Amino acid sequence: MKFFILAALVAVAAANSYKAAEYAPKYEAKYEEVTYAPQPYSFEYDVQDKESYNDFLHSEKSDYNVVTGSYRVALPDGRTQIVTYKADKDGYNADVKYEGEAKYPEEPAYKPAYKPAASYPAPAYPAPAYPAPTYKAPEYKAPAPAYKAPTYSAPAYKAPTPAYKPAAYKPVPAYPKY
Repeated sequence: MKFFILAALVAVAAANSYKAAEYAPKYEAKYEEVTYAPQPYSFEYDVQDKESYNDFLHSEKSDYNVVTGSYRVALPDGRTQIVTYKADKDGYNADVKYEGEAKYPEEPAYKPAYKPAASYPAPAYPAPAYPAPTYKAPEYKAPAPAYKAPTYSAPAYKAPTPAYKPAAYKPVPAYPKY
């Protein structure tokens, strides 16, 4: 019997075991960053529309490294804002100037256009007339209690005393004998 158990144990140990599950291979998309040669450009536009009060101008040009430009905007208060800018490797630098002086319209104190008056007629029916009350208002008295208030006496509690006598305990010492 021991031989069969030993043989079964050796067979189990020598048998091929399964491999652990593996992850699927990682998918890596090929990515190439597209680079373009720098392109110089230049543009300009101007809008002047009297009906909508739009009045602005923008111009910009770029060489390979530096972008320069300016824009002008007519502000609602009558001034003109002019921004000249330059963008290069050091960042964006802007110079802002204002032309003209701000003008604000004088507004008169608020006055309502009209005073609404009541336009409805008086009621057509007569106002109701109520007679004075003909009864006497009731008088109320505080009710007297229907029972006698209880009287209390001091408690008559007597503390209990023990009914037994404890036995007196007198130990006798026991000395060793040599």
